[in-house]
Amino acid sequence: MFKRVLIPIITFGMLFIVGCGKSNNTDSKSSLSGVVKVDGSSTVFPITEAVAEEFGKVHPKVRVTVGISGTGGGFKKFCTGEIDINDASRHIKGKEIDKAKANNIEYIEIPVAYDGLSVVVNKNNNFIDYLTVDELNAIWKANSTMKLWSDVRSEWPSKPIKLYGPGTDSGTFDYFKEAIIGKKKNIRPDFTKSEDDNVLVTGVAGSQYSLGFFGYAYYIENKNKLKVVPIDGGDGPVSPTEKTINDGSYSPLSRPIFIYVNPESAKKAEVDEFVKFYLENGDDLAGEVGYVGMPKEVTNRVKERYNKRLTGTWFK
Repeated sequence: MFKRVLIPIITFGMLFIVGCGKSNNTDSKSSLSGVVKVDGSSTVFPITEAVAEEFGKVHPKVRVTVGISGTGGGFKKFCTGEIDINDASRHIKGKEIDKAKANNIEYIEIPVAYDGLSVVVNKNNNFIDYLTVDELNAIWKANSTMKLWSDVRSEWPSKPIKLYGPGTDSGTFDYFKEAIIGKKKNIRPDFTKSEDDNVLVTGVAGSQYSLGFFGYAYYIENKNKLKVVPIDGGDGPVSPTEKTINDGSYSPLSRPIFIYVNPESAKKAEVDEFVKFYLENGDDLAGEVGYVGMPKEVTNRVKERYNKRLTGTWFK
């Protein structure tokens, strides 16, 4: 089964406009101006939004636009030079690398946090204590025969399973499919899809026999409405927490998340300053919005790579 990918430090739809915040210290404001265009993952969005808001207090004349068209949707724009930065909840795919190369687009890959993809049920669900990876596979795989909860475990209610998940442009969808179903296998199509995680939260919260998945931050933000399901990856049930996500024991659903920066865009002062601000403040802000910040040694290595404009991926 797919294992968590670790940062190799040893070998080494909707558009939001942010970044126009006001600072109480007017003397600290800069005259820097321009536009920074970001799009991509709804999972990474809360971190980028938080960074952009704080950046706007220092550089109020810079307009940072942050879209949430999904990781894949963002890469479609990034690989044709339409945006400066792509938020990504997975690493770049081979076909996206090829498309970028065909358009003479390079990329600097920057891991910004760890996320634990969270499996959730309705708050009133009183029968699910945990799910195994094999049970998740049986529920979500193509041609699944699991229609009722009693099909999963006989003692569970004979009620239809109502499924919610990210759309196919989402990196969260890709990661879940690869980790639970298999890279070359298909997921069942009969589930409610949305690139907006808030839609998924509302769906699961509104249906007693529902099951869904999305990033850890959205569970933390809505834990009064939802119940997280511990996952047994072979060593007993484990719930996603900052500790289990960071140490990899929440397996196989813990993962790094990224921003991808176009080095040509980074030649513009407003983009360069935004990325540097992200690297300086992203770890703390990631924690504030429900993610696990990168270890300092990783962040320092990332800063070095960015300053040297080292392009390409750390992942093979």
